[in-house]
Amino acid sequence: MIALKRKPTHPGEILKKDFLESLGLTQSQLAKEIHTTFRTINEIVNEKRNISPEMAVRLSRYFETSAELWLNLQSQYDLYIVTEKRGDSLKDIKPFRRPVKAGEMETV
Repeated sequence: MIALKRKPTHPGEILKKDFLESLGLTQSQLAKEIHTTFRTINEIVNEKRNISPEMAVRLSRYFETSAELWLNLQSQYDLYIVTEKRGDSLKDIKPFRRPVKAGEMETV
């Protein structure tokens, strides 16, 4: 596993700064255009809600990006958070090693 040097940016912050603010859109406008609620958009941009696959598709259609962009941003953020929260217990997990059968040579 590769250790991340810095906390990835939450996709809500990217939505807010790189899309809403730079394009002059309000959260209300976006919510209306992608057929969702203001609350949903507000929770995403305030990092209280994650980007779901459905939301990734909605955002990708509206902004002409890919759904994978939004899901990858969310996955990177989620992996960092879980590694930070569970790091110590995850270090105790040892990789699977196939038992060596009689007559086989052990591979490293």
